[in-house]
Amino acid sequence: MTRGQIAFYTAFLAVLGAGWGFTQPLTKISVSTGYQHFGLVFWQMVIGAVFMTAINAARRKPLPFGPRYLRLYLILAVIGTVLPNSASYQAAVWLPSGVLSLLLSLVPMFAFPVALAMGLDHFSFRRLGGLACGLAGVLLLVAPGTAMSMNLPVIWILIGLIAGLCYAFEGNIIAKWGTLDLDAFQVLQGASLIGAVLLLPVTLMTGQFIDPTPPWDLPQCALVVSSLVHVVVYAGYMWLVGRAGSVFAVQVSYLVTGFGLIWAKIILSETYAPTLWIALAMMFAGLYLVQPRPKAALAQAAAIGDTDL
Repeated sequence: MTRGQIAFYTAFLAVLGAGWGFTQPLTKISVSTGYQHFGLVFWQMVIGAVFMTAINAARRKPLPFGPRYLRLYLILAVIGTVLPNSASYQAAVWLPSGVLSLLLSLVPMFAFPVALAMGLDHFSFRRLGGLACGLAGVLLLVAPGTAMSMNLPVIWILIGLIAGLCYAFEGNIIAKWGTLDLDAFQVLQGASLIGAVLLLPVTLMTGQFIDPTPPWDLPQCALVVSSLVHVVVYAGYMWLVGRAGSVFAVQVSYLVTGFGLIWAKIILSETYAPTLWIALAMMFAGLYLVQPRPKAALAQAAAIGDTDL
């Protein structure tokens, strides 16, 4: 790449990180008046499906619905949206938005042991050390006697970690089995459609359906904005992976966490004890160590991009 390309891709990466980070306080706002996770995830998928259907129609890219494709859409809908987003929305009720952003930096670290288990990567003490740093950062937030422990129940930290684990599995599944002959936009459309169909009866049976008729309150507006931002940013991320490579693009992990903390401070006026900043430094150190060398395969390349979609 030329210096000009590097500068452009770096700026583009910063925009992606700011976009993803912006959705974290919106998640907190979405649950602020009692909306439940199934209702929120359902409408998130509906919004994503409508948006991506319009984009693929403009691109003249029809969506296939054969058995192989439906299986792919179902798998990615469940592990890429239904499970992680349900966990995130429930955790957001109890955890600060900045802490949710902090936990997202663990996605590449979770992806390493998952890749080992699936035969996609080789053992490395360097990357094992990165995983240990990341997990030590999490323990620092909940360990007895730390300044943050009173406000961060262990159970909700663990539930918040479910999202990162799901994204790690999702990225490795895509790395191992691919997405058939579909591009990222088609996969996102198919997964959103199937996910919405899957969640509609669950949402109705659990009494969590959210009435979409106006006037909209602030949490509903936050949900719409968050869903649209996710779709746009994910599309941009996949474009960047194709142009600059997955190793470069995965640096967005730092930016999502950093911008998430900044947006939480601006929008929600959150403040944090020194313990959180120490944990942030440990997680960033772990993220640096766990990343593969430029010539290595990056099993987690697609993981972050599919958050909350």
